[in-house]
Amino acid sequence: MIYSPLSSETICALATAPGGAIAIIRVSGPESINITQKLYHARSGKPIDQAKSHTVHYGELRSATGQLIDEVIVTLYRSPHSYTGEESVEISCHGSKYIISNILKELTTHGCRLARPGEFTQRAFLNGKMDLSQAEAVADLIASTNSATHQMAMSQLRGHFSSELSHLREQLLHLTSLLELELDFSDHDVEFADRRELKDLTQTIEKHISRLVQSFKTGKALREGIAVAIVGKTNVGKSTLLNRLLHDDKAIVSNIHGTTRDVIEDTTQIHGITFRFIDTAGIRHTCDEIEQMGIERTYQKLDEAAIIIWMTDEMPTPEEANEMAIHCHGKQLICAINKIDKIGNSHYDPTVYFKEENEMTVQTVEISAKHNINIDQLEEAIYKAADIPEISENDVIVTSMRHFNALSMALEDIKRVEQGFAYNLSGDLLSEDLRSCIHHLAEIVGGEISADETLGEIFAHFCVGK
Repeated sequence: MIYSPLSSETICALATAPGGAIAIIRVSGPESINITQKLYHARSGKPIDQAKSHTVHYGELRSATGQLIDEVIVTLYRSPHSYTGEESVEISCHGSKYIISNILKELTTHGCRLARPGEFTQRAFLNGKMDLSQAEAVADLIASTNSATHQMAMSQLRGHFSSELSHLREQLLHLTSLLELELDFSDHDVEFADRRELKDLTQTIEKHISRLVQSFKTGKALREGIAVAIVGKTNVGKSTLLNRLLHDDKAIVSNIHGTTRDVIEDTTQIHGITFRFIDTAGIRHTCDEIEQMGIERTYQKLDEAAIIIWMTDEMPTPEEANEMAIHCHGKQLICAINKIDKIGNSHYDPTVYFKEENEMTVQTVEISAKHNINIDQLEEAIYKAADIPEISENDVIVTSMRHFNALSMALEDIKRVEQGFAYNLSGDLLSEDLRSCIHHLAEIVGGEISADETLGEIFAHFCVGK
């Protein structure tokens, strides 16, 4: 259910993760201060319902029967100067589950309702404290696991994405107004703007939207982790390498061929970027049905991975190299020559088979997974293969599938406008596509979002208390 900005309900929830020494309980709504006043007894003796906004008060919280629950700090936020835009209170108490439970129980007894997931941020959006893309950035910020995802979420939360969309929307509205103004004076054959200038403006807008659409590939990879598949023959050292890269013994290591029969996945960070490493079953001909199923999954993971580490301990055959080239088409390939401590000076170069492969990039690193030799060089090669652009705090990177879909539709609209100019279509037809483009951009920030189920789906993924 979606609540209007004038919602009469007051909500409460734990706003911090359970288990900490200190907990914060958030209360928001028209009766938040009055309800808190019924439970709170300030050491100063002054009632908080007469206090100013953004003031902090120390005192006791007692039950309806007068029993002491905890000594707390209460922070007041008067409407509209609060996170939600409503009257709000934050109660800082000790992190005991018993204390938290009792405070929430007393608040609900006196008229509060327990908040649903994301309801505080939802109210902030409905009360105009932030647009929808900024509201979604709150969830991204909480879920951020590395410096890149944190920086992208902060950029969006600060409104950099919204500002860029607003600039595009202004340009589109200017373009539309000129075309529609000409329609009003069509009988007089009046032209309010040079067609060349309009075409140039359309191309500029198309380039901006196209760049945002293309950034989704980077955003998705940074958010979910860049997939790196470790492949090679059995007993070549793949599981040992996975353990080295993860700095943990995640995979079973054995001299027995076919030990790894299923895919093993885990993540780690290299230079603040999350990589999702996939240890696959060794590729060989086998009659073992279970091992064969693992090998089939290996080929599936090859297709999914952005980077492939092909691990060898001897010069591969042309047939093996050809099979690898087929699965690595358009991907980043790192040839990890393992067991160099045993090979000595008898170096070999598997990349000779890929000299004419134009659709993939190949690097070679000589390592010893067992003795931890040159693993740092391999990590650098992996980071280089990811080809992550430098991201500044003002850069806009699209990470949401919802945003990507809306931008893709807007891109189709503006491309139709470009085609319309090329075919000298009338202004009314061009204006229709321009308005469709404006509509899809407005969907991102919530300017044209009204369906309850749409907002419900967005905020359902938030944690309670936010």
